[in-house]
Amino acid sequence: MLLGPALKSTALVRERMRKLVALPVLSSDALSSVAYGPEAMLTILVIGGVAGLSLSLPIALMIMLMMLAVGLSYRQTIRAYPNGGGSYIVASHNLGRAPGLLAAGGLIVDYVLTVAVSIAAGIAAITSALPALSGATVPIGLGVIALLLAGNLRGVRQAGILFAAPTYVFVLSVGAVIVVGLVDAALRGFPPAPTPQVNATTGVTLFLILRAFTSGATALTGIEAITNAVPAFRPVEWRNARTALTWMIGTLLALFGGLIALILVTGTIPAPGETVLSQLARHSFGTGAMYVLVQASTAAILLLAANTAYNDFPRVLSLLARDHHAPRGFMRMGDRLAYSNGILLLSVAAALIFVSFGGDTTSLIPLYAVGVFLAFTLSQAGMVVHWWRSRARHWRTSLAFNATGAVMCGAVFVTAAIVKFSAGAWVALLAVAAFVVLALRIRVHYDAVGRALRLRPHAAPAPGGPISVVRRPPDGRTPTGRPDAEAPVDEAGPETRVGASRVEGPGDQEAEETPEEVHHLSVVPVETLDLANIRALAYAASLRQPVLAVHLSPSEEEAERMRGYWLHWGDHLPLEVVVCPYRTIIAPLVNYIEALREQRSDLTITVILPEVVPRRWWHRVLHDRMAFRLRHALRERPKIVVTTVPFHV
Repeated sequence: MLLGPALKSTALVRERMRKLVALPVLSSDALSSVAYGPEAMLTILVIGGVAGLSLSLPIALMIMLMMLAVGLSYRQTIRAYPNGGGSYIVASHNLGRAPGLLAAGGLIVDYVLTVAVSIAAGIAAITSALPALSGATVPIGLGVIALLLAGNLRGVRQAGILFAAPTYVFVLSVGAVIVVGLVDAALRGFPPAPTPQVNATTGVTLFLILRAFTSGATALTGIEAITNAVPAFRPVEWRNARTALTWMIGTLLALFGGLIALILVTGTIPAPGETVLSQLARHSFGTGAMYVLVQASTAAILLLAANTAYNDFPRVLSLLARDHHAPRGFMRMGDRLAYSNGILLLSVAAALIFVSFGGDTTSLIPLYAVGVFLAFTLSQAGMVVHWWRSRARHWRTSLAFNATGAVMCGAVFVTAAIVKFSAGAWVALLAVAAFVVLALRIRVHYDAVGRALRLRPHAAPAPGGPISVVRRPPDGRTPTGRPDAEAPVDEAGPETRVGASRVEGPGDQEAEETPEEVHHLSVVPVETLDLANIRALAYAASLRQPVLAVHLSPSEEEAERMRGYWLHWGDHLPLEVVVCPYRTIIAPLVNYIEALREQRSDLTITVILPEVVPRRWWHRVLHDRMAFRLRHALRERPKIVVTTVPFHV
């Protein structure tokens, strides 16, 4: 009952994307940054007056050069990691645990700020067209975060033209703004731009130039999204991913450079209450339908860019949880195949940041560059080590590209950390440092628990009584809810045998009044063979009732590995392995138990769960509350009991 939608969602997730769909879906974060990147640069230069604004072209050219260098560097990453090579994976594999955690911390901060900055910039696009809404920026932003939270908790996925269309419309509409504006200027003989009416509040110093450069460099955010999602492309995956990355970099360069050229031609500067892009669209199209389309597409792509963080943030947390650097709850999916815990954490963190800075894009930008360029730097440095070690074909060229990217990204990170420290960069740096310390402490706890749970040579329960369980319900489906022609069927037919006794047919629901009328089946979910699970099996076997161990495995390889462990342990009790191609526990386990109950409604099924109980209360968040969730999911089903066997560490 619960597995059908899950399998349907899994099929959607597994669907490979064509380049024409993957390009806009994975490029929305990077391409949307042109809506605020040039403006962030001009906002700093304008305080230097006309002399400061005169430096906008050389600074923009430096940013475009860095876009090209970083894009070429990530092409090498795709070639080296054809299964996806995010900053955390690359840095961990090549530089070690601490650099990997620093890269992960940078990504975590980046994704939180992606939501906050993208929503702030999207609302700015709306309020530029509808100034009456400017006073409701924070409530509107919180409402958007709530919508993203609700949609992603329900398992909304990026797919098809629904998510590709806003990106294409944005690119075409902004391209039209650039072309119409430049053609109009050319027809008028490129008249000198009007002198901006600004008063310098500070001198043009190296400090000001570096601040403007790092602010404008936020236009590179999201550039590694394609590198993370190489398996999402159709075969040949890595080649199609490199092609999509090339098109993304080319489009980003064209939009960024075109907007800078139009800004210089028209003499546009940041103005209170209206974005620079809105001013340029108004200059090219007036206030008609095309202006509305530009503003609407800008808001749409920025909100879509915010949604990309809802896909990537939980996945990074799941990788950290897999490596025991984050609570294991982040590794599990919910019933709708979404990383619910990670989605909730991202929403809360983004909402706090958004409210704290009043939903103002300019105030949020100083926090943005630090995390993303820290991750970029460590990823590119990791690739330098990778090429030096592997000495693969063309390794010298690839190493040179990645070394250039590492140096440039490192320079931006250090510069942003210094010149924007007092403007808010300290918040991002503190957040990354706190994350690394917390991740290391979590690993220490899990290592200690692992040592406590490690099997001893004598750890083996006495086998329970003989049991024979029907593997296929009467409708011809396995207890997992999937058709399986190879699932063995017990020769005794639709009944459970306990020793030599035989209990006939379905009985009354919850009508037992004497102990003799209660017929048991104990089901023990087994995640792995450690002392906690062995103790739960021993407890179940000690009841002298039929016992069935159930293992949920994300892949057939993992299933075979578990069967091997089980045989090596001694095969004392029957084991049922359920292969689930996703990391969710509750839904398939509930489905399995429900199938058993429907098959033999005369049995009382007792689900016995091992529960690790740490000594300190704050460690409890690091362990699954599986018993509570399972009890909640099964409480409406009759004749099912959920109990726990605590294991204190």
